[in-house]
Amino acid sequence: MSDQNRNAMLIAASEQGDLATVGQLLQDGADIGYKDANGRTALMAAVQKNDLAMAKRLVEAGSDVNARDITMLTPYLCAGANGFHEILQLAIASGADIKSVNRFGGTALLPSSEKGYLRTVQICLAAGVAVNHANNLGWSALLEAVILGDGGRLYSDIVEELIAAGADPHLKDRDGVSSLQHAQALGQARAIAIIEGKGTDYGRARDVIRTVKVLARNGRFEESLRDIEVALAKDADNVDLLYYKGYCLSELKRYDEAFAVYGKALAIAPQEIEFYFYTANCQRAMKRPDEALREYDKAIAFKPDAMFHRYHMSNYLRELGRHEEAVAVMNILLSQQPNRYDFSFHKANSLRSLGRHAEAVAAIENAIANDPDNPLYHLHKMQSLSLLGDHAAALKEIEIAVGLGKNNPDLLCEKANLLVAMGRIDAAEEAVKAALRLAPAHVRALDLAKKVRGS
Repeated sequence: MSDQNRNAMLIAASEQGDLATVGQLLQDGADIGYKDANGRTALMAAVQKNDLAMAKRLVEAGSDVNARDITMLTPYLCAGANGFHEILQLAIASGADIKSVNRFGGTALLPSSEKGYLRTVQICLAAGVAVNHANNLGWSALLEAVILGDGGRLYSDIVEELIAAGADPHLKDRDGVSSLQHAQALGQARAIAIIEGKGTDYGRARDVIRTVKVLARNGRFEESLRDIEVALAKDADNVDLLYYKGYCLSELKRYDEAFAVYGKALAIAPQEIEFYFYTANCQRAMKRPDEALREYDKAIAFKPDAMFHRYHMSNYLRELGRHEEAVAVMNILLSQQPNRYDFSFHKANSLRSLGRHAEAVAAIENAIANDPDNPLYHLHKMQSLSLLGDHAAALKEIEIAVGLGKNNPDLLCEKANLLVAMGRIDAAEEAVKAALRLAPAHVRALDLAKKVRGS
Protein backbone atom coordinates (compact mmCIF):
# COMPACT_ATOMS: atom_id res chain seq x y z
CA MET A 1 0.00 0.00 0.00
CA SER A 2 1.33 3.45 -0.89
CA ASP A 3 1.88 6.13 1.76
CA GLN A 4 -0.79 8.25 0.05
CA ASN A 5 -3.40 5.52 0.32
CA ARG A 6 -2.48 4.73 3.90
CA ASN A 7 -2.80 8.40 4.88
CA ALA A 8 -6.14 8.79 3.10
CA MET A 9 -7.40 5.65 4.85
CA LEU A 10 -6.38 7.13 8.20
CA ILE A 11 -8.68 10.10 7.67
CA ALA A 12 -11.52 7.87 6.44
CA ALA A 13 -11.20 5.50 9.40
CA SER A 14 -11.07 8.43 11.83
CA GLU A 15 -14.24 9.85 10.33
CA GLN A 16 -15.95 6.45 10.62
CA GLY A 17 -14.89 5.97 14.25
CA ASP A 18 -12.92 2.81 13.44
CA LEU A 19 -10.39 2.76 16.29
CA ALA A 20 -8.94 -0.63 15.39
CA THR A 21 -8.14 0.39 11.81
CA VAL A 22 -6.73 3.73 12.95
CA GLY A 23 -4.43 1.93 15.39
CA GLN A 24 -3.22 -0.46 12.70
CA LEU A 25 -2.64 2.34 10.16
CA LEU A 26 -0.62 4.33 12.68
CA GLN A 27 1.41 1.22 13.48
CA ASP A 28 2.04 0.77 9.75
CA GLY A 29 3.42 4.29 9.45
CA ALA A 30 0.47 6.47 8.44
CA ASP A 31 1.27 10.19 8.76
CA ILE A 32 -0.71 11.66 11.68
CA GLY A 33 -0.26 15.15 10.21
CA TYR A 34 -1.46 14.30 6.69
CA LYS A 35 -4.14 16.62 5.28
CA ASP A 36 -6.72 15.87 2.61
CA ALA A 37 -7.79 18.25 -0.19
CA ASN A 38 -9.80 20.28 2.32
CA GLY A 39 -6.84 20.56 4.69
CA ARG A 40 -8.40 18.17 7.20
CA THR A 41 -6.24 15.99 9.38
CA ALA A 42 -7.57 12.74 10.83
CA LEU A 43 -8.15 14.63 14.07
CA MET A 44 -10.30 17.25 12.33
CA ALA A 45 -12.38 14.44 10.79
CA ALA A 46 -12.93 12.96 14.27
CA VAL A 47 -13.77 16.34 15.80
CA GLN A 48 -16.36 17.06 13.12
CA LYS A 49 -18.09 13.85 14.20
CA ASN A 50 -17.75 14.79 17.89
CA ASP A 51 -15.97 11.48 18.44
CA LEU A 52 -14.19 11.94 21.77
CA ALA A 53 -12.65 8.45 21.88
CA MET A 54 -11.15 8.86 18.42
CA ALA A 55 -9.94 12.38 19.18
CA LYS A 56 -8.17 11.09 22.31
CA ARG A 57 -6.49 8.32 20.32
CA LEU A 58 -5.23 10.72 17.67
CA VAL A 59 -4.04 13.33 20.15
CA GLU A 60 -2.14 10.60 22.01
CA ALA A 61 -0.50 9.72 18.69
CA GLY A 62 0.68 13.30 18.30
CA SER A 63 -2.02 14.99 16.22
CA ASP A 64 -1.90 18.80 16.31
CA VAL A 65 -4.99 20.45 17.76
CA ASN A 66 -3.90 23.71 16.10
CA ALA A 67 -3.54 22.38 12.51
CA ARG A 68 -5.58 24.55 10.13
CA ASP A 69 -7.72 23.37 7.24
CA ILE A 70 -8.33 25.39 4.07
CA THR A 71 -11.01 27.44 5.86
CA MET A 72 -8.47 28.36 8.60
CA LEU A 73 -10.32 26.21 11.14
CA THR A 74 -8.44 24.06 13.66
CA PRO A 75 -9.70 21.04 15.62
CA TYR A 76 -9.68 23.22 18.73
CA LEU A 77 -11.70 26.02 17.10
CA CYS A 78 -14.04 23.52 15.47
CA ALA A 79 -14.83 21.93 18.84
CA GLY A 80 -15.57 25.33 20.36
CA ALA A 81 -17.75 26.50 17.48
CA ASN A 82 -19.90 23.37 17.65
CA GLY A 83 -20.25 23.10 21.41
CA PHE A 84 -18.25 19.86 21.58
CA HIS A 85 -17.05 20.76 25.03
CA GLU A 86 -15.48 17.41 25.93
CA ILE A 87 -13.21 17.57 22.88
CA LEU A 88 -12.63 21.26 23.59
CA GLN A 89 -11.30 20.38 27.05
CA LEU A 90 -9.08 17.72 25.49
CA ALA A 91 -7.74 20.23 22.95
CA ILE A 92 -7.00 22.83 25.63
CA ALA A 93 -5.19 20.23 27.74
CA SER A 94 -3.23 19.22 24.63
CA GLY A 95 -1.78 22.63 23.87
CA ALA A 96 -4.52 24.49 22.02
CA ASP A 97 -3.64 28.07 21.15
CA ILE A 98 -6.44 29.82 23.03
CA LYS A 99 -5.57 33.11 21.29
CA SER A 100 -6.13 31.60 17.85
CA VAL A 101 -9.04 32.87 15.75
CA ASN A 102 -11.13 31.54 12.88
CA ARG A 103 -11.30 33.17 9.44
CA PHE A 104 -13.84 35.64 10.79
CA GLY A 105 -11.47 36.75 13.56
CA GLY A 106 -13.38 35.00 16.34
CA THR A 107 -11.92 33.01 19.22
CA ALA A 108 -13.59 29.79 20.38
CA LEU A 109 -15.58 31.89 22.86
CA LEU A 110 -17.48 33.90 20.26
CA PRO A 111 -19.43 31.25 18.31
CA SER A 112 -20.22 29.40 21.54
CA SER A 113 -21.69 32.62 22.98
CA GLU A 114 -23.66 33.18 19.78
CA LYS A 115 -25.07 29.65 19.56
CA GLY A 116 -25.95 29.18 23.21
CA TYR A 117 -23.31 26.64 24.22
CA LEU A 118 -23.13 27.56 27.90
CA ARG A 119 -20.80 24.73 28.94
CA THR A 120 -18.39 25.64 26.13
CA VAL A 121 -18.46 29.28 27.21
CA GLN A 122 -17.58 28.26 30.76
CA ILE A 123 -14.67 26.09 29.57
CA CYS A 124 -13.30 28.85 27.33
CA LEU A 125 -13.45 31.39 30.15
CA ALA A 126 -11.83 29.00 32.62
CA ALA A 127 -9.01 28.44 30.11
CA GLY A 128 -8.39 32.18 29.84
CA VAL A 129 -9.79 32.94 26.39
CA ALA A 130 -9.94 36.74 26.12
CA VAL A 131 -13.44 37.83 27.10
CA ASN A 132 -13.45 41.19 25.29
CA HIS A 133 -11.89 40.10 22.00
CA ALA A 134 -13.93 41.36 19.01
CA ASN A 135 -14.21 39.49 15.72
CA ASN A 136 -14.14 40.93 12.21
CA LEU A 137 -17.81 41.84 12.51
CA GLY A 138 -16.85 44.05 15.43
CA TRP A 139 -18.65 41.90 17.98
CA SER A 140 -17.38 40.60 21.32
CA ALA A 141 -18.77 37.46 22.94
CA LEU A 142 -21.14 39.59 25.02
CA LEU A 143 -22.40 41.44 21.95
CA GLU A 144 -22.95 38.08 20.22
CA ALA A 145 -24.90 36.71 23.19
CA VAL A 146 -27.17 39.76 23.35
CA ILE A 147 -27.65 40.54 19.64
CA LEU A 148 -28.10 36.92 18.55
CA GLY A 149 -29.62 35.63 21.78
CA ASP A 150 -33.19 35.96 22.99
CA GLY A 151 -32.69 37.23 26.54
CA GLY A 152 -34.09 33.95 27.87
CA ARG A 153 -32.77 31.72 30.62
CA LEU A 154 -29.93 30.11 28.65
CA TYR A 155 -28.59 33.29 27.09
CA SER A 156 -28.94 35.19 30.36
CA ASP A 157 -26.75 32.56 32.01
CA ILE A 158 -24.20 33.07 29.23
CA VAL A 159 -24.34 36.84 29.80
CA GLU A 160 -23.87 36.20 33.52
CA GLU A 161 -20.77 34.08 32.89
CA LEU A 162 -19.28 36.70 30.54
CA ILE A 163 -19.93 39.60 32.90
CA ALA A 164 -18.43 37.65 35.81
CA ALA A 165 -15.32 37.08 33.67
CA GLY A 166 -14.93 40.81 33.01
CA ALA A 167 -16.86 41.38 29.78
CA ASP A 168 -17.27 45.09 29.08
CA PRO A 169 -20.99 45.87 28.55
CA HIS A 170 -20.07 49.32 27.22
CA LEU A 171 -17.81 48.02 24.44
CA LYS A 172 -19.44 49.24 21.22
CA ASP A 173 -20.00 47.41 17.96
CA ARG A 174 -19.21 48.89 14.53
CA ASP A 175 -22.48 50.83 14.69
CA GLY A 176 -21.48 52.44 17.99
CA VAL A 177 -23.98 50.46 20.08
CA SER A 178 -23.01 48.63 23.29
CA SER A 179 -24.26 45.33 24.67
CA LEU A 180 -26.24 47.16 27.34
CA GLN A 181 -27.87 49.39 24.72
CA HIS A 182 -28.72 46.39 22.54
CA ALA A 183 -30.23 44.58 25.55
CA GLN A 184 -32.33 47.65 26.35
CA ALA A 185 -33.51 48.01 22.74
CA LEU A 186 -34.40 44.31 22.61
CA GLY A 187 -36.18 44.36 25.96
CA GLN A 188 -33.94 41.68 27.48
CA ALA A 189 -34.84 42.32 31.11
CA ARG A 190 -32.74 39.50 32.57
CA ALA A 191 -29.62 40.52 30.64
CA ILE A 192 -30.08 44.16 31.64
CA ALA A 193 -30.38 43.21 35.31
CA ILE A 194 -27.20 41.09 35.10
CA ILE A 195 -25.24 43.81 33.29
CA GLU A 196 -26.36 46.41 35.83
CA GLY A 197 -25.27 44.15 38.70
CA LYS A 198 -28.76 43.38 39.97
CA GLY A 199 -28.63 39.66 39.24
CA THR A 200 -31.56 37.56 38.09
CA ASP A 201 -34.55 36.98 40.34
CA TYR A 202 -36.00 33.48 39.94
CA GLY A 203 -38.80 34.15 42.39
CA ARG A 204 -39.68 31.39 44.80
CA ALA A 205 -37.02 29.07 43.31
CA ARG A 206 -34.25 31.64 43.72
CA ASP A 207 -32.10 29.85 46.31
CA VAL A 208 -32.39 26.41 44.71
CA ILE A 209 -31.44 27.73 41.28
CA ARG A 210 -28.42 29.57 42.63
CA THR A 211 -27.18 26.30 44.13
CA VAL A 212 -27.99 24.34 40.99
CA LYS A 213 -26.07 26.79 38.79
CA VAL A 214 -22.96 26.49 40.94
CA LEU A 215 -23.13 22.70 40.82
CA ALA A 216 -23.73 22.70 37.06
CA ARG A 217 -20.84 25.09 36.45
CA ASN A 218 -18.62 22.44 38.04
CA GLY A 219 -20.13 19.63 35.98
CA ARG A 220 -22.08 18.16 38.91
CA PHE A 221 -25.30 17.63 36.97
CA GLU A 222 -26.56 14.60 38.87
CA GLU A 223 -26.41 16.55 42.12
CA SER A 224 -28.15 19.47 40.44
CA LEU A 225 -30.94 17.16 39.32
CA ARG A 226 -31.46 15.83 42.82
CA ASP A 227 -31.88 19.34 44.20
CA ILE A 228 -34.26 20.26 41.39
CA GLU A 229 -36.40 17.15 41.95
CA VAL A 230 -36.77 18.01 45.63
CA ALA A 231 -37.87 21.53 44.72
CA LEU A 232 -40.25 20.32 41.99
CA ALA A 233 -41.93 17.94 44.45
CA LYS A 234 -43.20 21.06 46.22
CA ASP A 235 -43.58 23.29 43.15
CA ALA A 236 -44.31 21.06 40.15
CA ASP A 237 -45.32 23.83 37.74
CA ASN A 238 -42.31 26.08 38.31
CA VAL A 239 -41.07 26.80 34.77
CA ASP A 240 -37.67 28.04 35.96
CA LEU A 241 -37.03 24.74 37.73
CA LEU A 242 -38.20 22.82 34.67
CA TYR A 243 -35.74 24.75 32.51
CA TYR A 244 -32.80 23.81 34.73
CA LYS A 245 -33.97 20.22 34.94
CA GLY A 246 -34.03 20.07 31.14
CA TYR A 247 -30.62 21.73 30.94
CA CYS A 248 -29.03 19.24 33.33
CA LEU A 249 -30.60 16.30 31.53
CA SER A 250 -29.26 17.62 28.23
CA GLU A 251 -25.76 17.93 29.65
CA LEU A 252 -26.06 14.32 30.81
CA LYS A 253 -27.07 13.41 27.20
CA ARG A 254 -30.49 12.27 28.33
CA TYR A 255 -32.06 14.17 25.45
CA ASP A 256 -35.41 12.37 25.25
CA GLU A 257 -36.04 13.14 28.92
CA ALA A 258 -34.93 16.75 28.48
CA PHE A 259 -37.26 17.13 25.50
CA ALA A 260 -40.20 15.91 27.60
CA VAL A 261 -39.36 18.32 30.43
CA TYR A 262 -39.16 21.29 28.06
CA GLY A 263 -42.46 20.15 26.55
CA LYS A 264 -44.04 20.23 30.01
CA ALA A 265 -42.79 23.78 30.50
CA LEU A 266 -44.40 24.79 27.19
CA ALA A 267 -47.67 23.17 28.23
CA ILE A 268 -47.65 25.27 31.40
CA ALA A 269 -46.46 28.48 29.73
CA PRO A 270 -47.03 28.31 25.94
CA GLN A 271 -46.00 31.94 25.54
CA GLU A 272 -42.45 31.06 26.69
CA ILE A 273 -41.27 30.24 23.18
CA GLU A 274 -37.61 30.20 24.20
CA PHE A 275 -38.32 26.55 25.11
CA TYR A 276 -38.66 25.70 21.41
CA PHE A 277 -34.97 26.54 21.07
CA TYR A 278 -34.23 23.95 23.75
CA THR A 279 -36.49 21.31 22.21
CA ALA A 280 -34.86 21.95 18.83
CA ASN A 281 -31.44 21.48 20.42
CA CYS A 282 -32.55 18.14 21.88
CA GLN A 283 -33.69 16.94 18.46
CA ARG A 284 -30.44 18.13 16.91
CA ALA A 285 -28.44 16.23 19.53
CA MET A 286 -30.43 13.10 18.69
CA LYS A 287 -29.66 13.59 14.97
CA ARG A 288 -33.27 14.27 14.05
CA PRO A 289 -32.93 17.28 11.71
CA ASP A 290 -36.48 17.42 10.38
CA GLU A 291 -37.91 17.20 13.89
CA ALA A 292 -35.53 19.96 15.02
CA LEU A 293 -36.61 22.21 12.17
CA ARG A 294 -40.25 21.65 13.14
CA GLU A 295 -39.47 22.93 16.64
CA TYR A 296 -38.07 26.16 15.17
CA ASP A 297 -41.17 26.44 12.97
CA LYS A 298 -43.45 26.21 16.02
CA ALA A 299 -41.74 29.21 17.60
CA ILE A 300 -41.79 31.15 14.32
CA ALA A 301 -45.53 30.48 13.89
CA PHE A 302 -46.13 31.80 17.42
CA LYS A 303 -44.13 34.98 16.80
CA PRO A 304 -43.47 35.52 13.05
CA ASP A 305 -41.74 38.89 13.39
CA ALA A 306 -39.10 37.69 15.88
CA MET A 307 -35.56 37.17 14.64
CA PHE A 308 -34.14 34.65 17.09
CA HIS A 309 -35.54 31.28 16.00
CA ARG A 310 -35.33 32.11 12.29
CA TYR A 311 -31.69 33.09 12.65
CA HIS A 312 -30.71 29.93 14.51
CA MET A 313 -32.75 27.84 12.09
CA SER A 314 -30.71 29.35 9.24
CA ASN A 315 -27.49 28.46 11.06
CA TYR A 316 -28.66 24.87 11.39
CA LEU A 317 -29.69 24.66 7.75
CA ARG A 318 -26.19 25.78 6.76
CA GLU A 319 -24.69 23.10 9.02
CA LEU A 320 -26.88 20.55 7.26
CA GLY A 321 -25.72 21.82 3.87
CA ARG A 322 -29.29 22.86 3.02
CA HIS A 323 -28.21 26.21 1.62
CA GLU A 324 -31.24 26.85 -0.60
CA GLU A 325 -33.45 26.77 2.49
CA ALA A 326 -30.95 28.84 4.46
CA VAL A 327 -31.00 31.55 1.78
CA ALA A 328 -34.80 31.60 1.87
CA VAL A 329 -34.73 32.13 5.65
CA MET A 330 -32.09 34.86 5.35
CA ASN A 331 -34.23 36.62 2.74
CA ILE A 332 -37.09 36.79 5.25
CA LEU A 333 -34.75 38.14 7.92
CA LEU A 334 -33.36 40.75 5.51
CA SER A 335 -36.87 41.82 4.55
CA GLN A 336 -37.43 42.51 8.25
CA GLN A 337 -34.02 44.09 8.91
CA PRO A 338 -32.47 45.13 5.55
CA ASN A 339 -29.48 46.87 7.15
CA ARG A 340 -28.15 43.79 8.95
CA TYR A 341 -24.73 43.28 7.41
CA ASP A 342 -24.32 39.98 9.24
CA PHE A 343 -27.45 38.59 7.59
CA SER A 344 -26.12 39.63 4.17
CA PHE A 345 -22.80 37.98 4.96
CA HIS A 346 -24.43 34.67 5.91
CA LYS A 347 -26.61 34.79 2.80
CA ALA A 348 -23.53 35.40 0.63
CA ASN A 349 -21.77 32.41 2.19
CA SER A 350 -24.70 30.11 1.36
CA LEU A 351 -24.92 31.45 -2.18
CA ARG A 352 -21.24 30.77 -2.69
CA SER A 353 -21.69 27.22 -1.41
CA LEU A 354 -24.40 26.83 -4.05
CA GLY A 355 -22.05 28.09 -6.76
CA ARG A 356 -24.20 31.18 -7.30
CA HIS A 357 -21.25 33.57 -7.20
CA ALA A 358 -22.84 36.56 -8.93
CA GLU A 359 -25.69 36.50 -6.39
CA ALA A 360 -23.11 36.15 -3.61
CA VAL A 361 -21.45 39.35 -4.86
CA ALA A 362 -24.80 41.15 -4.79
CA ALA A 363 -25.49 39.91 -1.25
CA ILE A 364 -22.12 41.00 0.07
CA GLU A 365 -22.52 44.39 -1.59
CA ASN A 366 -25.48 44.95 0.74
CA ALA A 367 -23.17 44.22 3.68
CA ILE A 368 -20.60 46.65 2.27
CA ALA A 369 -23.28 49.33 1.84
CA ASN A 370 -24.14 49.03 5.54
CA ASP A 371 -20.56 48.62 6.83
CA PRO A 372 -18.24 49.98 4.10
CA ASP A 373 -15.05 50.04 6.16
CA ASN A 374 -15.05 46.36 7.11
CA PRO A 375 -12.28 44.50 5.23
CA LEU A 376 -14.07 41.15 5.79
CA TYR A 377 -16.79 42.00 3.28
CA HIS A 378 -14.37 43.26 0.65
CA LEU A 379 -12.39 40.05 1.07
CA HIS A 380 -15.56 38.00 0.59
CA LYS A 381 -16.44 39.98 -2.54
CA MET A 382 -12.92 39.44 -3.87
CA GLN A 383 -13.23 35.69 -3.39
CA SER A 384 -16.56 35.52 -5.22
CA LEU A 385 -15.29 37.71 -8.06
CA SER A 386 -12.26 35.46 -8.36
CA LEU A 387 -14.53 32.40 -8.62
CA LEU A 388 -16.35 34.21 -11.43
CA GLY A 389 -13.00 34.67 -13.17
CA ASP A 390 -13.04 38.47 -12.87
CA HIS A 391 -9.54 38.75 -11.45
CA ALA A 392 -9.12 42.45 -12.23
CA ALA A 393 -12.22 43.38 -10.18
CA ALA A 394 -11.15 40.92 -7.50
CA LEU A 395 -7.75 42.59 -7.21
CA LYS A 396 -9.43 45.97 -6.64
CA GLU A 397 -11.46 44.50 -3.79
CA ILE A 398 -8.50 42.89 -2.06
CA GLU A 399 -6.57 46.15 -2.36
CA ILE A 400 -9.44 47.85 -0.53
CA ALA A 401 -9.44 45.11 2.10
CA VAL A 402 -5.66 45.37 2.62
CA GLY A 403 -5.96 49.14 3.00
CA LEU A 404 -8.76 48.85 5.57
CA GLY A 405 -7.20 45.95 7.46
CA LYS A 406 -3.86 47.52 8.15
CA ASN A 407 -1.15 45.16 9.40
CA ASN A 408 -3.19 42.06 8.59
CA PRO A 409 -0.91 39.37 7.12
CA ASP A 410 -3.86 37.12 6.22
CA LEU A 411 -5.20 39.74 3.82
CA LEU A 412 -1.79 40.03 2.22
CA CYS A 413 -1.75 36.25 1.80
CA GLU A 414 -5.14 36.42 0.09
CA LYS A 415 -3.74 39.07 -2.24
CA ALA A 416 -0.69 36.90 -2.97
CA ASN A 417 -2.90 33.90 -3.81
CA LEU A 418 -4.91 36.00 -6.25
CA LEU A 419 -1.78 37.37 -7.87
CA VAL A 420 -0.45 33.83 -8.34
CA ALA A 421 -3.73 32.90 -10.06
CA MET A 422 -3.24 35.93 -12.33
CA GLY A 423 0.32 34.84 -13.15
CA ARG A 424 1.82 37.92 -11.48
CA ILE A 425 4.46 36.03 -9.54
CA ASP A 426 6.74 38.99 -8.72
CA ALA A 427 3.85 40.97 -7.26
CA ALA A 428 2.72 37.89 -5.31
CA GLU A 429 6.20 37.52 -3.85
CA GLU A 430 6.14 41.16 -2.71
CA ALA A 431 2.79 40.60 -0.98
CA VAL A 432 4.17 37.55 0.83
CA LYS A 433 7.27 39.49 1.90
CA ALA A 434 5.04 42.25 3.28
CA ALA A 435 3.07 39.65 5.25
CA LEU A 436 6.25 38.15 6.69
CA ARG A 437 7.56 41.58 7.67
CA LEU A 438 4.41 41.98 9.75
CA ALA A 439 4.50 38.43 11.15
CA PRO A 440 7.79 36.57 10.52
CA ALA A 441 6.42 33.26 11.87
CA HIS A 442 3.09 33.44 10.03
CA VAL A 443 2.49 29.84 8.92
CA ARG A 444 0.32 30.67 5.93
CA ALA A 445 2.77 33.27 4.63
CA LEU A 446 5.69 30.85 5.03
CA ASP A 447 3.80 28.20 3.06
CA LEU A 448 2.95 30.74 0.38
CA ALA A 449 6.57 31.83 0.13
CA LYS A 450 7.47 28.25 -0.89
CA LYS A 451 4.57 28.11 -3.31
CA VAL A 452 5.49 31.40 -4.96
CA ARG A 453 9.14 30.43 -5.32
CA GLY A 454 8.04 27.18 -6.99
CA SER A 455 5.74 28.96 -9.47
